[in-house]
Amino acid sequence: MRSNGHVRFIRVSSRLQKRVAAGVVLLALAWAGSLMAMAAWRVFGDVDRNALLQREARVEKAENRVSAYRRDMEGVAQDLNRRQDFIEKTLKAHLGDLPNDRRAGETVSDSQTEAARAVNKISAQIPEAAGLARMEARQLAFVEGLTRYADRRAAATAAQIRRLGLNPDTVLATRQRDTAMGGPFIPLFSTREESALDPRFRRLGASLARMSALDEGLRHLPQVLPASLEFISSGFGYRSDPFNGRAAFHAGLDFRGPIGAPIYAAAAGTVAFAGVRQGYGNCIEVAHGNGLITRYAHMSRFRARMGQRVAGGEVIGAIGSTGRSTGPHLHFEVRINDRPVNPRPFLETKAHVPEKVATDHAAAD
Repeated sequence: MRSNGHVRFIRVSSRLQKRVAAGVVLLALAWAGSLMAMAAWRVFGDVDRNALLQREARVEKAENRVSAYRRDMEGVAQDLNRRQDFIEKTLKAHLGDLPNDRRAGETVSDSQTEAARAVNKISAQIPEAAGLARMEARQLAFVEGLTRYADRRAAATAAQIRRLGLNPDTVLATRQRDTAMGGPFIPLFSTREESALDPRFRRLGASLARMSALDEGLRHLPQVLPASLEFISSGFGYRSDPFNGRAAFHAGLDFRGPIGAPIYAAAAGTVAFAGVRQGYGNCIEVAHGNGLITRYAHMSRFRARMGQRVAGGEVIGAIGSTGRSTGPHLHFEVRINDRPVNPRPFLETKAHVPEKVATDHAAAD
């Protein structure tokens, strides 16, 4: 600084410079923080206002509904009937008509007579509730019809499983064991609501659960043709051995086809064996539960591994001529508790298996 002919020097140390710089940075951060706080306050304020508007909309909707009940109970009943129409028509489009007749041995209730009596009584004593009474009667009839449908479908599936030599109750128990899981108990209804639940609705829930479990059990039974071939070259049971001509027992079905043609899992399950078995060559076994396995032999290559879960129709290997074989083919077995059974009834439940068995054994094991 020059003053009165004299020059003076002001020295600013590096420490002071750092302190000044730090102060400037702090001021800048404080300013930025205040801006962010103001922005956040505005955002949260908008969120709170939106939440309040939504709550008011829900209250308004509920208030309107209460007003509708008070103003026109018959109109509300008509709305409910239109909804029930939609439910029944949609279900009919997918399932057909629900049964409304009772059969011997069925334990499904039939409330039509009692419900009609209740509708008449309510209509006489509380005319404004007549529409709701008719709606309740219709709903109960629908629930009972749906219960009959579930019971009859479950009975048909159980009969199909029984024809295959299996016990449907065992299949049900196996499905429950295989699908057992844990977790917290979360009731479908509160204690008061559950105690007030009409038993016919409980019955419907039990019937639907049994139907679903049996359908799932049937899905794990062999029903898919294991090879896309035109005919079977050897059937189950007695035959003349293709190597020495002596009487022999054939434990499965032989599907003749070219080397490399795909082999499909006959049902959903878990690969329990993938390797070489004496006489069978390259072989895969799939476990389906209930002591039931399917065996696929003479493969040229594997497409599944031990422990792998496979779906029905999934490719698990390729046709070959390994092991004791005279030509390329698939040897397919169904075993229950390690006892071979005829695979044909299983495959015929869903797919057509030709009844005629070719007499030549160009591709027999």
